Amino acid sequence: MMSIPGQPRVARTGLILRPNNARVLFRPFEPADPRRAMKIIARVMELSDAEVERLLEGVLAEFHGRHQRLRDFFLQRYEAVRRHLLTDRHLAEPRRLLIGSYFTQEYALESAALFNPSIVWHPDQSGLAEGTRRFIISLRATGEGHISSVGFRTGTIDAAGTILLSPGSRFVTSPAVVPNSRYEKPLFHHKLLELGTTDAFVDLVLDPLEEAFTLGELETSIAAVLRQHRSRRSEWEPLANAVRELAMSNYEISCNGGDDLSERVIFPYAPTETNGIEDARFVRFVDEDGSVRYIATYTAFDGSLVFPQLLETGDFATFRASTLNGPEVAGKGMALFPRKIGGKYVMLSRQDGENISIMTSELIHFWHSRRLLAKPTEPWEFVQVGNCGSPIETEAGWLVLTHGVGPMRKYAIGGMLLDLDDPARVIGRLAMPLLAADENERAGYVPNVVYTCGAILHGRLLVIPYSMSDYATSFATVSLDELLGALSQSPRG
Repeated sequence: MMSIPGQPRVARTGLILRPNNARVLFRPFEPADPRRAMKIIARVMELSDAEVERLLEGVLAEFHGRHQRLRDFFLQRYEAVRRHLLTDRHLAEPRRLLIGSYFTQEYALESAALFNPSIVWHPDQSGLAEGTRRFIISLRATGEGHISSVGFRTGTIDAAGTILLSPGSRFVTSPAVVPNSRYEKPLFHHKLLELGTTDAFVDLVLDPLEEAFTLGELETSIAAVLRQHRSRRSEWEPLANAVRELAMSNYEISCNGGDDLSERVIFPYAPTETNGIEDARFVRFVDEDGSVRYIATYTAFDGSLVFPQLLETGDFATFRASTLNGPEVAGKGMALFPRKIGGKYVMLSRQDGENISIMTSELIHFWHSRRLLAKPTEPWEFVQVGNCGSPIETEAGWLVLTHGVGPMRKYAIGGMLLDLDDPARVIGRLAMPLLAADENERAGYVPNVVYTCGAILHGRLLVIPYSMSDYATSFATVSLDELLGALSQSPRG
């Protein structure tokens, strides 16, 4: 590609992460009609012990090599459907396993696409050569039914800027939902107020609970209130469902600590996520006391509405998902700054689907106001402009990768620079795209698109993982000095 005077030179690495339809996980299979579940179980119950043993042996022989801990999952599935049994008679383990297998299915989580990456430094930097650092890249994996989840890969960048990806495991395992994760009553009540779910019912449910409570305790309290006030049950049932949905949208998941990071996947769990978890923008967030946590903003999609949410972890083994609240929590593409500024959390956003805004808040879960930051300005971004991940702190200002949409709905990656102390002030902006799809990157699920959910600085080198036409993921690099030089010469700001 011909270089443009003053334009930063972007180097494509040629590394490509493609979707792999052989990476499958097991998921519950739930017949839509409960009567079908009863019929399936009844058919298995009619089998002799010898037939059960023979069928189970065949299932395990066919699928055991494709999964880890498959027997454990079969037993969990049996426990989930045992309510359909007509008696409480104890069943031998082979029959329980076989019943569980009939309520399990495989899902190829990245059969359609592996894209929209974000990248952060790995919490473990041990055992590396001088000048080499280990990273974690999160990816949006899309499979059957266009359901999206979050997967991970790891790799290293050496002193010369060479990127090496670690081989991905052939196994994939969904994390377990932590059954006794606790909710803080004041925060939970505040979120209910934000949602407009205020009623005597809510007070009756929350009053008997401790300051920290579990989902089970909440369900028990809901059931007790509905039982004690039968005359208002029909009136309060919708409120009860809203309280349950909020609780289920704020949950904790745990991965097996021994699993390779590439085996871990965050699969939709909450009611707001039934059709996918999209575009996680991870950032290494440093709190005012110096402690570090990794925070991602992501989009939950239930098939008709999008819900901005938050994901937090310290080790990429245990994750806490939580709802974002407030009148300005809307749309897609929120991106958190990597530290507080002036004692407040700061976030980029795009509520109107067209412009970039900036928000500040003293509470990370509540956002009440925003200011317009940038409008579509150049022809390649006339349709819309948005962020491409969390801002990166440099000595010259906050570096923000942007995306612009132009003719034929072509997406390109640009950049802007924000003032360090007043990030609501734009001090530089690229007039030309930094990265646009070349002829090798135009074909895919959504043609003519390059996009990223977050880049990283390695010394004076900016490393940009990016998706190619919403299908696969590659990497590019650019000199920070060249990029800052171009931004400092920008007439815009």
